[in-house]
Amino acid sequence: MSTNYKNQASILSKLGITQLNPMQKAAQEAIASNKDVVLLSPTGTGKTLAFLLPMLEKLNPNSKEVQTIIITPSRELAIQIEQVFREMGTGYKANCVYGGRPMSKDKIELAHTPTVLIGTPGRIADHLRKRSFETFDISTIILDEFDKSLEVGFEAEMSEIVELLPSIKQKILTSATQEIEIPTFVGIQNPIEINFLSEKKSQLVLKKVLSPDKDKLKTLVDTLCHIGNKSGIIFCNYKDSIARVSDYFNDHEIPHGCFYGGLEQKDRERALIKFRNGTYNILIATDLAARGLDIPEIDFLIHYQLPLKIEEFTHRNGRTARMNSEGTAYVIQWKKEELPEFINIEDVAHLQQNSLPEPSPWKTLFISGGRQDKISKGDIAGLLIKKGNLSGNQVGVIELKHDCAFVSVKLKNTKPLLDIINNERLKKKKVRITEI
Repeated sequence: MSTNYKNQASILSKLGITQLNPMQKAAQEAIASNKDVVLLSPTGTGKTLAFLLPMLEKLNPNSKEVQTIIITPSRELAIQIEQVFREMGTGYKANCVYGGRPMSKDKIELAHTPTVLIGTPGRIADHLRKRSFETFDISTIILDEFDKSLEVGFEAEMSEIVELLPSIKQKILTSATQEIEIPTFVGIQNPIEINFLSEKKSQLVLKKVLSPDKDKLKTLVDTLCHIGNKSGIIFCNYKDSIARVSDYFNDHEIPHGCFYGGLEQKDRERALIKFRNGTYNILIATDLAARGLDIPEIDFLIHYQLPLKIEEFTHRNGRTARMNSEGTAYVIQWKKEELPEFINIEDVAHLQQNSLPEPSPWKTLFISGGRQDKISKGDIAGLLIKKGNLSGNQVGVIELKHDCAFVSVKLKNTKPLLDIINNERLKKKKVRITEI
């Protein structure tokens, strides 16, 4: 192992990882021995762990103040990093803060100062202005997917954050984009670059689907019928378009989830949870889902609306055919519509008329207890199998959060199960269990 952190083997075991991949090993060595590092690697390759592990080496266990700040372009990515850090079981406290949730909740969490603070640029800058915590021990700043933060308009906030942190000794920048320009306000000139973007052996297949009508909804459903029961994302440019597609799917009884910036945070999180655990096989999303999120390998994606920039096209396509797996990206084109010059596809898909995708056999249950209640995934599985009389293959993915949990179960009707297990005790807490 490339660092001396004595608990690394234990951390990897907790995360269910046997060994680091080559990118993570290279990043670990570079971050351990260099002041400024730029890490370039495709989405889904494990950049979060690549910078969290060597970051631990630099933490002072005797400090009671914030020592590391991690900036992310989206709430979901902040929550995801916090989740990974907590699952590592390091003994250090981490919290995430982001716009769209009450400042009072931040205040409660920051009352017991975290060692690692994760958040979106606007909310982090807000806390720095308010002096919500001391900054003299903050020696590391990590700008995760930093080009995306710039792209969505956070340059002023990021510049202010860097200016308000005078004790920074190390800056780590990550991106999934090849040709990035580091803005001058970051204050690094000759960083060590770890570039694994060229290592990606994509087996992505690009296909064009011609729509006879300007309204592509029927062609979209025909494409899904052609694809069959597989997992994928349908990309739209605007939330109004997502609403229209969703209404059409509801009319045709096609199960799906929706994900876009205007949704309430709880709905956004639950849409991703249900997509990850297989309750939904189809997610209709804006480019917010194109990168930086914990979404599993998918079989296909559909560009229902054409991306406006080449970067959007690249990052959307990066959601499938990752880590040497196969995947197909379909571009739906009205016959009189011109494709952008960065989309050059000769292969036209000839759709076969199959039946509509079948509903998933999985349902998602919400459990009102989590890690803070000393509840483990094993406790949840035990309750479902021993008390709920489910077999092992009827219990799916379990996601354990700080104050709650989610689990997928393979049942047509969850009511008999809920009648048995709702209000049962997990550890010392009586938990409420409902289907969502």
